[in-house]
Amino acid sequence: MQAKAKPVQTSPASFRPLKRSPAYLKLAEVIRGRILAGELAPGEALPTETALAAQLCVNRSTLREALRHLQSAGLLERPGGGKKLVIARPALEGLSHGVSAALTLHGARFADVWEALLAVEPAIAAAAARRATAAQRGELRALAATFADGQGADQDRVVTVGNFFRLLGACTSNPVFVVAHEPLIRLLEPGLARIINVLPQAPRRIADAQAALCTALEAGNQDEAARWMRRHIEDFRRGFEHAGLSPDTVVGGAP
Repeated sequence: MQAKAKPVQTSPASFRPLKRSPAYLKLAEVIRGRILAGELAPGEALPTETALAAQLCVNRSTLREALRHLQSAGLLERPGGGKKLVIARPALEGLSHGVSAALTLHGARFADVWEALLAVEPAIAAAAARRATAAQRGELRALAATFADGQGADQDRVVTVGNFFRLLGACTSNPVFVVAHEPLIRLLEPGLARIINVLPQAPRRIADAQAALCTALEAGNQDEAARWMRRHIEDFRRGFEHAGLSPDTVVGGAP
């Protein structure tokens, strides 16, 4: 007698229908791919809408939606508000603002930002010691002197500290470092304002760290630059706690 075949068991897993992307998004992705591949260089003008729609075999309304999408992403711009669209590099300010907002909405805490700064900033300081130009070292000294003078409102001094970090990033000539630390600087600044306002010793400690970093860069001493930056970032955490702010405070939100 032939054995009965066992019934085939079906998986309880279910599958959802694939989402269909709108035509304008598919078109935007095609143009975006050409830009990122370097086939369309920054500053290069796109053909007219009529010519481009004909090349891509799409209607102009779909093309306009795709172009608007790329404009909002910072990959296209209209210089001087004119009609001509040209290839653009996304502005750092726009990128960092979006990342900072995303981190806030995902509940990133000051402790998280501090941990990331501790991982990134010493490496930036070391790279800056290797590559900073004489002009950049002079600019850093000028920023440090502006902060040490103690002139201006607390918020002005926070801006000076932020710009010191930004210039250090520029000294590395590494765009990855520049883009990576800008959102972190933005998220640090509100807490820094509280530290400067509440702790009388905070400005002096920041000024000392900036002066030491400038000296390390002028000597081309990577290890010393990284050591001072690590100490500087650790000071921020202590200052945050001494100012009565919890490390669990969500960055970008109310303390």
